[in-house]
Amino acid sequence: MATYNKRGYKVPKEKEVKDTVEDVVIDEKDSTTAEVFSKLDETASRTEDWVAKNQKIIIGIVGAVAIFTVGYLVYQKFIAEPKQEEAANEMFVAQQNFQKATDGVASDSLYKLALNGSEGKFGFVKIADEYSGTDAGNLANYYAGMAYLNTGKYTEAIEYLGKFKSEDMVLGALAKGAIGDAYAQSNQPKEALENYIKAAESNKNDFTTPRFLLKAGKTALALGNKEEALKYFTDIKDNYDATPEAASVDALIGLAQ
Repeated sequence: MATYNKRGYKVPKEKEVKDTVEDVVIDEKDSTTAEVFSKLDETASRTEDWVAKNQKIIIGIVGAVAIFTVGYLVYQKFIAEPKQEEAANEMFVAQQNFQKATDGVASDSLYKLALNGSEGKFGFVKIADEYSGTDAGNLANYYAGMAYLNTGKYTEAIEYLGKFKSEDMVLGALAKGAIGDAYAQSNQPKEALENYIKAAESNKNDFTTPRFLLKAGKTALALGNKEEALKYFTDIKDNYDATPEAASVDALIGLAQ
């Protein structure tokens, strides 16, 4: 079949076709970009409208945050810090009495002075109450608990030692272990064992951990829990063999087997 071209019709050149396609693509891109910017403008407009409508609330929130921040800084500077310093000054005499009592000088009477105060200064009980939000007030709970433990007032010892909070790996463990001692002295071995375990597992170290593992093992042995006691004694032998507690642990392992 013969083919023919209509008069006046020109076959488009390859470059013309390419340019036409590129123009279409560019137009589509421009259209898409314009649509994106249009949506962004709409979103920004809605945001501006929302901010305008809720301006009082936003200002209120920002103001509240600013007041809280300023108030916190003022509290720290003019209330908390002076209160902490005041509490530390109050506690100095009580600490001296406690140390003398620990050294064995008229222990009972000095522990009582440490608890109740002397020389016009507060004792640990008053300091713990009056300065409860300070580091000194928290530390007074520990001292009071230990003083009560050493004077045979075990319920009070448990109460004050339970209030004491510390991230120090030794002091925190000693407080938990002292609660165990108070329960042991009150003939409550199960509660004593529970607290000895907490003390042993609290921030493990070569000083407090074997000490309270040994107490936990002896308490478990007294309760007839030989298997549990053996676990604690073996832990000392395997992991704390250079400590004083390891010196007598072999005989205890024999009793628990």
